[in-house]
Amino acid sequence: MSKASRWKTRGVYCVQKMLWILLVLWGITLVSFFVIHLAPGSPTDMQTSLNPMVSEAFREKLNALYGLDKPLHIQYWDWLVRLVHFDFGNSLSGDGRPVIDKITERMPLTIGMNVISLILTLLIAIPVGVISAVRQGTWIDKSFTILVFLGFAMPGFWLALLLMLHFGIDLGWFPISGLTSLGFDSFTFFEKVVDIAKHLALPIFVGTVGGIAGTSRFLRSSMLEVLRQDYILTARAKGVSTNQVVWRHALRNALLPVITMLGLSVPGLIGGSVIIESIFALPGLGQLFYGAVIARDYPLIMGNLVLGAVLTLLGNILADIGYRLADPRIQKTSYDKEGL
Repeated sequence: MSKASRWKTRGVYCVQKMLWILLVLWGITLVSFFVIHLAPGSPTDMQTSLNPMVSEAFREKLNALYGLDKPLHIQYWDWLVRLVHFDFGNSLSGDGRPVIDKITERMPLTIGMNVISLILTLLIAIPVGVISAVRQGTWIDKSFTILVFLGFAMPGFWLALLLMLHFGIDLGWFPISGLTSLGFDSFTFFEKVVDIAKHLALPIFVGTVGGIAGTSRFLRSSMLEVLRQDYILTARAKGVSTNQVVWRHALRNALLPVITMLGLSVPGLIGGSVIIESIFALPGLGQLFYGAVIARDYPLIMGNLVLGAVLTLLGNILADIGYRLADPRIQKTSYDKEGL
């Protein structure tokens, strides 16, 4: 196959991949839109149910104002047309602000906090998993196993409360709620950075503990399987040093299950933050999504669900890229199958 034909085939493959992603995204929004309307209650209940003076005529006007009086498929079509223009509509809560504004102002906190937690998880979990596999059955492996199972068994909300009680109240080292302290605007730049870091230290620690437990166990199991492969035995027989065998040859192939898990964890950047952000009163996407569900704020719920769907698809793409980087054989095999 000529170079021009190869590039043409790859272009067709990319277009097909993009069309498939858009089709999946459309299916997710379709199912999500109809499912959220199955829940009892409506956005107008929050504004009318607590006021006995509200008449039925006012309820109907309010429904007409929000477009809730239209058939459900018409509502979905109107929302989909706005989505094509990157317009998620306005929130049905009291402020009536654009959904995209409410999401973008809270996104940096949630994404940043989870990315830092993910980086710390990988920096700690990968050495722990590798050492546990190489030192299988030793006191080091048994010690790591005990610590990991403690991390598995410890609920995140319970650990958060313990940390708040000990380090926040008893010792007073870290704040226990909010993102900034009183008088934050008068702080210098360095003082602002330190203040935000103190507020996020405990939430990030809670998120990291659970991630270390799962990732290290996955990597340990994968490493044990890879270390039994014939090419590892051959490398040892040729006199290759243990460090090169473990960290250069075995680890690269053992990372494939971990890459899969990391790809699936990308959408958890939103959903997994609900509990932590609620406990520490952090103004992030998780708390915003929870409040939208309670208030039946349909545009805001759909905005968060679309973001979660995009992150899910992005996680799959990143996992696919990670496979190809970790194991060139996957890239060659996929190219052969696709005729690339």
